[in-house]
Amino acid sequence: MKYTKIVGLVVLILLLVTVTHLYADKPYRRGTTTANFLEIGFSGQGNAMGDAVVASVNDLSSIYWNPAGLGLMRQSGIQFMVQPWIANINTSFASAGLVIPGLGTVAIGLIQVDYGREEVTTMLMQEGTGEHFSANDIALSLGFGRKLTQWFAFGASVKMVHSKIWHTSGSAFALDLGSLVQTGFFSPTGRNEDGLTIGMSISNYGTRMQYSGMDLMHPIDPNPDTRGEYENVEGQYGTQGWELPLIFRIGAAIHPIVANNHRLTLEANALHPNNNAESVNVGGEYALIMPSFGTFFLRGGYKGLLLDRSEFGPTFGGGFIMRLPRMNTALQIDYAYRGVGILGTAHSYTFSIHF
Repeated sequence: MKYTKIVGLVVLILLLVTVTHLYADKPYRRGTTTANFLEIGFSGQGNAMGDAVVASVNDLSSIYWNPAGLGLMRQSGIQFMVQPWIANINTSFASAGLVIPGLGTVAIGLIQVDYGREEVTTMLMQEGTGEHFSANDIALSLGFGRKLTQWFAFGASVKMVHSKIWHTSGSAFALDLGSLVQTGFFSPTGRNEDGLTIGMSISNYGTRMQYSGMDLMHPIDPNPDTRGEYENVEGQYGTQGWELPLIFRIGAAIHPIVANNHRLTLEANALHPNNNAESVNVGGEYALIMPSFGTFFLRGGYKGLLLDRSEFGPTFGGGFIMRLPRMNTALQIDYAYRGVGILGTAHSYTFSIHF
């Protein structure tokens, strides 16, 4: 009983901290953070549900959405996702997790963004110098999640974020925290796992990123009024540190249909970022369970409710899990579609193996 009270107190404190930050005044701090690829969203399930999965995620993508979901994993596995993004930007996500009975789940995740190659131009050579430069971002995470009681799970992950533009780069370190509370409220079966689930996560709480490198070097003349040996002294532009995109997520999921081979999940998430206004994401997932084969999924959602100006909107997708009973292995494929307004559309494809 004492342990349960301590866990409940921790959950209450986390919720109060989150609610305290759910109110922000104008002007919003748009364009004031770096490494904004961390806000894109990575997983076929999450993207198809309008990024509203903080309370229902329970696979390897939990290391991105809510590390507490790692504690609900029943099998070890690997996951790989490709997501061609806008403006010919390519993004991908890879992860692997090991379920350790009696301890929890340890996972590693890697996000990679490739911006392609561009021509180098200068004021004197505006048609190009004949050189090309590239840019890329990565985020490497190490996470752990555990189900501490029958109704409460907690998780955390540490990540290294690195960004590079030609010969200039910057790095930062961040921490993600998350929790899940499963209740018996609105449960069609009376079980907590089929009732109201409340999830919360804090993502990208870390150090500032400051860029440096040889591209910032520039010859200067400390004393332009005097001729002499100080005419071309090697100097460097000083850059300031930029915050990472800190995101508070809190959400609730219910399962109005849990009968025979059918399961329906509905979820709503409230988001408070440090670089924009608050918003709400909503989503749903219908699962058709076929005992002799696997499970089929249909998903849909809406991202960016309550935002004054948002290029996001409706999302949809689906997937299936094919189980191989003799090998105790399952193969999963998920697809998601998202409209990005005037920027076009985005598709994501996720491949998973559970063993």
